[in-house]
Amino acid sequence: MNNSPIGVFDSGVGGLTCVKELAKLLPHEDIVYLGDTARVPYGTRSKETIAEYTAQDMEFLRGHNVKMILVACGTASSVIMSSPEFSGNTEPSYSGVVKPAANAACASTKNGRIGVIATGATIRSGSYGKVIRSIDPSAKVIGKACPMFVPLVENGYISKDCAPTRYFAEEYLECMKREQVDTLILGCTHYPLLADLISDIMGDGVKLISAGAELARFAVKTLTFSDELAEREEQGSQKLYCTDSPELFSENVERFLGESFSGTVEKCVLTAH
Repeated sequence: MNNSPIGVFDSGVGGLTCVKELAKLLPHEDIVYLGDTARVPYGTRSKETIAEYTAQDMEFLRGHNVKMILVACGTASSVIMSSPEFSGNTEPSYSGVVKPAANAACASTKNGRIGVIATGATIRSGSYGKVIRSIDPSAKVIGKACPMFVPLVENGYISKDCAPTRYFAEEYLECMKREQVDTLILGCTHYPLLADLISDIMGDGVKLISAGAELARFAVKTLTFSDELAEREEQGSQKLYCTDSPELFSENVERFLGESFSGTVEKCVLTAH
């Protein structure tokens, strides 16, 4: 057993979709979340800059004595897969969203045609395609960058009937419909807030895979296998940190976690790695 908290980070608020699923699956676990809101989005940055930001995020969480770090950012997850500074054994252990989501997609698809929507950096990295084809070499992977989704979500434009969001979604998803994908990975943790709209455009026959939710399920399996689940009966705590305005961050927390959120929100400063 291990009563240390689980650490989660994202470039902004999108990783809270992972926190929400994690709290549902493991209600007795303490969670420390970092949203690097002062530097969001990561998806428009260079690989070197993303790696530096990611190292700082992980160092911050290690300072809170976390037992595991969940990289709930598709962009950062893609970078750590190909950056040598993140290879080898580390304490605490960490995982990104790519492999759990890719495994879920391969288990779901019937026709072998898997779509991936994510930030530009994630799509350019080809990380999802590499993992999916390592599981199923015959799979066809169709990737599409959706740069407008993050700002739309963070500004509250998430309704299925929201005209601006639907305009961009229909444009982004046209290639997915044309390629007849039957499984679509939401490769950025902001995107599940647009799931109703995306599902409406893609149709009932397309399975949506939430990268953040799959990462949370992976954490459950990992901590259970290593016997590191918390040994407490009371509800776990949620401490949220951001690098920009806590007031603006709190508005999005309610959107992602619901009005029932009873944790704390604080501003923090990240130091150079």
